[in-house]
Amino acid sequence: MSDQPLEHRVEIAVPADKEVGEYASFASVWRAQECFVIDFAIEVRPPEVSEEPESTTRFVHVPAQVVARVRIPPGQVWELMKALEQNLSAYERETGDPGGGSAEG
Repeated sequence: MSDQPLEHRVEIAVPADKEVGEYASFASVWRAQECFVIDFAIEVRPPEVSEEPESTTRFVHVPAQVVARVRIPPGQVWELMKALEQNLSAYERETGDPGGGSAEG
């Protein structure tokens, strides 16, 4: 028997009703005691400029709807960050687009 560590190979099955995926125009990341939560959302109406009552503070209000909520254990956050970085770097090399096609970037 070999003393080499076993390589993990995860086989991911995507159910037919999930293959298309969900479009999300932004994501919100927050954490609970036992996990990190990523809410993927889309805008449901155009942004509105608003003012706080009895204040001069103005802000842009963006009505949004969560299309998917994903909870991951803290140990997986590093793996997710590495995978995102690797894929973003590959995307930038292939397209020459350092902003990822974002209107903001």
